[in-house]
Amino acid sequence: MKKVGLYFGTFNPIHIGHLVIANHMVEFSSLDEVWFVVTPQSPFKTKKTLLDNNQRYQMVYDAVEEYPKLKPSNIEFNLPQPNYTINTLAVLSEKYPKGYEFSLIMGEDNLKGFHKWKNYEFILEAYSLYVYPRVSSGKVEHKFKNHPKIHKVEAPIMEISSTFIRENYKLGKNIKPLLPKVVWKYIDEMNFYR
Repeated sequence: MKKVGLYFGTFNPIHIGHLVIANHMVEFSSLDEVWFVVTPQSPFKTKKTLLDNNQRYQMVYDAVEEYPKLKPSNIEFNLPQPNYTINTLAVLSEKYPKGYEFSLIMGEDNLKGFHKWKNYEFILEAYSLYVYPRVSSGKVEHKFKNHPKIHKVEAPIMEISSTFIRENYKLGKNIKPLLPKVVWKYIDEMNFYR
């Protein structure tokens, strides 16, 4: 049984923080692979700063190419919008019925709001969560503490955000060390986020 952790995000752009967390999950938890599930742009919320789905997928694809246990996924691109995680999980479980066990990867900040997710009880019944630490305020709901399906993984705390990268790149700051080389090259050549 291959245990796959699903790491959802817009990855706009994917940066070394994402890679460090995903790699840590795959090396220091019971997960065999981590799939970066690139969230499509919602047709209802067009954000000027959000790159096209395929461009963001391309950056993830390039970034994980040298890590065999990390994979890009565009599974959500063809799902009706707005989409909920529960639907993506259902589609993946249908597409890979044998030999795969899917889990969610999320930051502790997301766990604090998890009780507001659509069908969160069902998600917890059927899937595990792998939670990495984040610096954030608020409390984790009592029902999620010591929950058998919620695994805390002591990954390094990464205080890098894609927003920070975009904003400072636009200001002409050197943000090159925060990005995988291939991603930096792609952004630079395509003149993104300027």
